[in-house]
Amino acid sequence: MPFNNFGLNDPLVRGILATGFTAPTEIQSQAIPAAIAGKDIIGCAQTGTGKTAAFVLPILNRLSHEHPTKRNVVRSLILTPTRELAVQIEQAIRSYGRFLHLRTLAVYGGVNIRGQLNTLRQGVDIIVATPGRLLDHMQRRTIDLKHVEILILDEADRMFDMGFIRDVRRIIAAVPTHRQTMMFSATVTPEISNLAAGVQKSPVMIQIGKPRNPIDTISQHIYMVERENKIALLLRLLQDGQLSSVLVFSRTKHGADKINRYLERAGIVSVAIHSGRTQSQRERALDGFKRGRYRVMVATDIAARGIDISGISHVINFDVPGIPEDYIHRIGRTGRAEAAGDAITFVSRDEHKQLRLIERFISREFTPVECPGYTYTKLVTPKPLLGLHRGRFSAMGGRRHPFRRRPRQRR
Repeated sequence: MPFNNFGLNDPLVRGILATGFTAPTEIQSQAIPAAIAGKDIIGCAQTGTGKTAAFVLPILNRLSHEHPTKRNVVRSLILTPTRELAVQIEQAIRSYGRFLHLRTLAVYGGVNIRGQLNTLRQGVDIIVATPGRLLDHMQRRTIDLKHVEILILDEADRMFDMGFIRDVRRIIAAVPTHRQTMMFSATVTPEISNLAAGVQKSPVMIQIGKPRNPIDTISQHIYMVERENKIALLLRLLQDGQLSSVLVFSRTKHGADKINRYLERAGIVSVAIHSGRTQSQRERALDGFKRGRYRVMVATDIAARGIDISGISHVINFDVPGIPEDYIHRIGRTGRAEAAGDAITFVSRDEHKQLRLIERFISREFTPVECPGYTYTKLVTPKPLLGLHRGRFSAMGGRRHPFRRRPRQRR
């Protein structure tokens, strides 16, 4: 179904087509008609399936039919957990709405607040905000939420993960009860269901795919490797020219900087992004990676839900994520918009527990692969928690762990 069949106005359809999109994704096909009808929505879909356009397009369509915004008035509020995601949603709004006369602003910390204040005084139709900076504006009385017509909670599960839910509830309390509320997430947890029950009215539940499974276009590979050999393996893999745009995930900021230094010394054009970098540094890194100036970007989990860049060929988990849900969001940075992508995870002997948790979470048993032409100390494959393995070191059997050292024998 083409976009013009949804009843979107002509300038908006022109804006959509100008971005190069001609047909909606499944989440968009189901969410846009319900949103245009004014219904509250809970949208659950895998990362990379087009959730942003599913709520941005109905907002633009509705606000474009109404009177221009007055000074200091906000008509639509989008809450999102990270700065990077706020910036990218704002960019999507500007791109789709290029032929509309609507004003939007991304409100987040790490930048001078004066520029935001000047824009707010003129009136803004759509605010895309992180909870902390929005509360700052509310305390300064520089944002008026009394006229919000549409409220969006994007990446709602991440709001809980990052501890923002109390701030989110404070913000929701300042928004009119007579409004349209839409929540979008990669997973619907009991906490999200409880939140929805208190802030939405008879929401339409839209579930696309299996929430615990990555999208089918992503090929997943596991390499068993000693921790001290991970850098050497990464450099070997990057000798393959098919790894053209690579996102490498590190568990810590220090680790991300260390990996980036190794890559630079090896002559690989790379950049690191994490919460220890200033906002301007993060924006330059993202922009450079998007434009292809950097072949590799090394990131912490702050970027797992905050990066929406088309054309990422590979995601490499240098460290196994400690939370299974983070694995889904990390590898979801590739294979976006139904494109093919590859996800590679390095697993050292002290990370087998995390790998087993991921296997259980996505109901899949991984078969480790080897890097052609590269010799390193191979590790025994860890046994999964699926209860399917019958090896002598089965994790379900409570026997000796394959890497637990035997006690030394006295001579």
